[in-house]
Amino acid sequence: MPKMKTKSAAKKRFSMTATGKVKAGAAGKRHGMIKRTPKFIRDSAGTMILCESDAKIVKKYMPYAR
Repeated sequence: MPKMKTKSAAKKRFSMTATGKVKAGAAGKRHGMIKRTPKFIRDSAGTMILCESDAKIVKKYMPYAR
């Protein structure tokens, strides 16, 4: 059986925690910050844990990241 390939885009954008959850950066922080509220900018700093339905998709893209 051949090896499965990891999606290059996924390995650049997501990482796994030790318990198998998927970490990702918050969306909406690249430009147009003048129209964002200070609360939004504060809350979207750093990384966040993806919900289970989104994490299931990302785990298919990264078969060896567990």
